[in-house]
Amino acid sequence: MKHLKYLVIGAGGTGGSIGAYMTEAGKDVTLIARGEHLKQMKEHGLCMETTAKGNYTVRPIKAVDMEHYEEQPDVIFCVKGYSLEETLPFIRRVAGADTIVIPILNIYGTGGRMQEKLPELLVTDGCIYIAGEIKEPGTILLRGDIFRIVYGVRNPEELRPELFTVAQDLKESGIDGVLSDNIRRDALQKFAFVSPMAACGLYYHVTAGEVQKTGDPRDTFVKLMKEIDALAVAMGVPFLVDIVATNLRILDTLNPEASTSMQRDVYAGKQSEIDGLIYEVVRMGQQYGVPVPTYEMIAKKAQADGLG
Repeated sequence: MKHLKYLVIGAGGTGGSIGAYMTEAGKDVTLIARGEHLKQMKEHGLCMETTAKGNYTVRPIKAVDMEHYEEQPDVIFCVKGYSLEETLPFIRRVAGADTIVIPILNIYGTGGRMQEKLPELLVTDGCIYIAGEIKEPGTILLRGDIFRIVYGVRNPEELRPELFTVAQDLKESGIDGVLSDNIRRDALQKFAFVSPMAACGLYYHVTAGEVQKTGDPRDTFVKLMKEIDALAVAMGVPFLVDIVATNLRILDTLNPEASTSMQRDVYAGKQSEIDGLIYEVVRMGQQYGVPVPTYEMIAKKAQADGLG
């Protein structure tokens, strides 16, 4: 089996955790980072504070900025939706003819949009289940036990042997790697959790703990999931599970202090994924003729607050 060279664009809670787990397992992986976070990783390694594995430091860990990456990866993981435009020229520079790009983002449909802009490469779709964030430069806080990457091709003829190797490498790294046979449905199912969670958390300015309780935030979370469920039917990829019951079970296992990266970015005044997680659902509702009144309510408030 071919030994693959991995590049992870982004070293926050998601990308940093991938890099740490895969480096520990002896995989060839490089993180793209910048600023003080990069400086701390280069000097002291990457500190991991985890629920599942305790606290430890991965040292050394390969981490560079875009300007100083000179290798040619077999697989590129992309982890942040709002930074994709700036990463496309970088991907074109470092990718070889057989490089596979795997976006594992919160925003539905990213792979297809990237494929249009990178026609010379194979771009899959994908998503990730994880609760991680940068605690401070050089330190990742990873809450909970779930760490799953789901990815796959939109067209069966695009399936390549390397995609099976990726799943094996992830499993050997302690990550649940799933090569999906219906990535449109699987990615939309993940979106049906993180989008309502982000929208609800932002609207009420709450963490998971408040949504775990009986009350308006939880009721709104359910309404948002039902609107995504109706969209899934209209899109021809209906869920095979009761999405409300499934996602409420996931919600109720979260650390009460957990929040979405979109919320944290908005509160910090940073660029966020609000367009893809909230406004895009309103556009999807218009496109497929599906009423999404709860999303429209939250989008209207967010716009009034100058967000987006």
